[in-house]
Amino acid sequence: MNDEPQPSPHGLEPLLNINELANYLGVPVSTIYDWRTNGKGPRAYRFGKRIMFGITDIRAWMDTMREPAGAATFPGTTEATHG
Repeated sequence: MNDEPQPSPHGLEPLLNINELANYLGVPVSTIYDWRTNGKGPRAYRFGKRIMFGITDIRAWMDTMREPAGAATFPGTTEATHG
């Protein structure tokens, strides 16, 4: 089964609700709310009480979260031990 949102028949960008985004990222919904409170999460649309996230906004935000090449560290190690 394909979990990718299907394109809209109206040519609009697919949107994820907060539960779908949390599930996709593997984090609790409360983490998404915390990120929003602290201005750290992806941009969102608000429709009344509903919060929706555009796929392009999610991808743009994810690109800002990517570590530079070679910057990965592992638990219990320091960058100096990876040299």
